Amino acid sequence: MNEQTTSSFLGSDEPALIPPTSDEKTMAILSHILTLIAGFIAPLVIYLLKKDSSTFIADHAKESLNFQITLFIAFVISVILWVILIGLLLTWLIGIAALVLIIIATIRASEGKLYRYPFAIRLIK
Repeated sequence: MNEQTTSSFLGSDEPALIPPTSDEKTMAILSHILTLIAGFIAPLVIYLLKKDSSTFIADHAKESLNFQITLFIAFVISVILWVILIGLLLTWLIGIAALVLIIIATIRASEGKLYRYPFAIRLIK
């Protein structure tokens, strides 16, 4: 049984059961960092291509995809709240938090750890 090494409002991570190869780490890193450019498309493509060949990559891609779906929902709500002006602040806060969490997830993937985003709705299991 794995012991969680970090658990906080910034997410949690744990060591992978089987140490990932360098290629697996690279694909896991890409599943997080490419979301800054391609949104949910990057982790979706990576998940669909690698889900059967690597559990490490599949776990990271699923987690990234779930986080991107959660971010989309949060941004839609914040845009609706622009009417009462609090949405403008909320949009900025969501964007900054997303950037920080994506960077943390990328670092954890490079360390060979499994990362769980905080507040992510886990629709894809």
